[in-house]
Amino acid sequence: MTTPPRHIHRYSPANVDSAQDGRMFSPSFERNAEPIRAALEPVVGSRSATLLEIGSGTGQHAAFFAQAFPKLRWAPSDPVPEHRVSIAAWRRWAEADNLDAPIDLDAAGDWAGMAEVVALGPLAAIFSMNVVHIAPWSVAQGIVAGASRALGQGGRLILYGPFAEGGRHTGEGNARFDAALRAENPEWGVRDLDDVAALARDAGFGAVQVIAMPSNNRLVVFTRG
Repeated sequence: MTTPPRHIHRYSPANVDSAQDGRMFSPSFERNAEPIRAALEPVVGSRSATLLEIGSGTGQHAAFFAQAFPKLRWAPSDPVPEHRVSIAAWRRWAEADNLDAPIDLDAAGDWAGMAEVVALGPLAAIFSMNVVHIAPWSVAQGIVAGASRALGQGGRLILYGPFAEGGRHTGEGNARFDAALRAENPEWGVRDLDDVAALARDAGFGAVQVIAMPSNNRLVVFTRG
């Protein structure tokens, strides 16, 4: 297996469970899977199209969303080999014809030109969940820049996670989480939505749609102009 970039967050045995078939289990899945599905439904749920997920982690959400949105081809990706093993195991478990094998993709790189991404054909959406705050700012920049190339007009870039708004955290829990992230890695931290929106605007995306989610998280949708 290849070694993932050092800036990438990876799950450790201390914060996930695992099964004998290789599936990893994140405790946050049970809390957020259904609210995220409900928020995604009006954005991508009825479409017959291809969605690329950046940073699929354990693969639990990819399997769940592929089953929830059978018209949508769900293409997971992750730069961590152990994560891709888990994603592949969840794919086997889900038996969902619309769930692809995981792609080795580092969002900080020039991923939009990768053969595996180009082979997906026209992308209707790119989804990245709980990534930009546990990665350097260069990853957020790479996600937005790559999405501007990989999405056609009207394509959606969808981000989920905690965000600050107007320079302020949306809750004390997010403030503490931000401090803990920056203590672990000074390049990590809860991103301000204004900064992310500015990146998207400069890359050709239009107005942002912000959907409030449980636990002071946000589902943020940018539409390609």
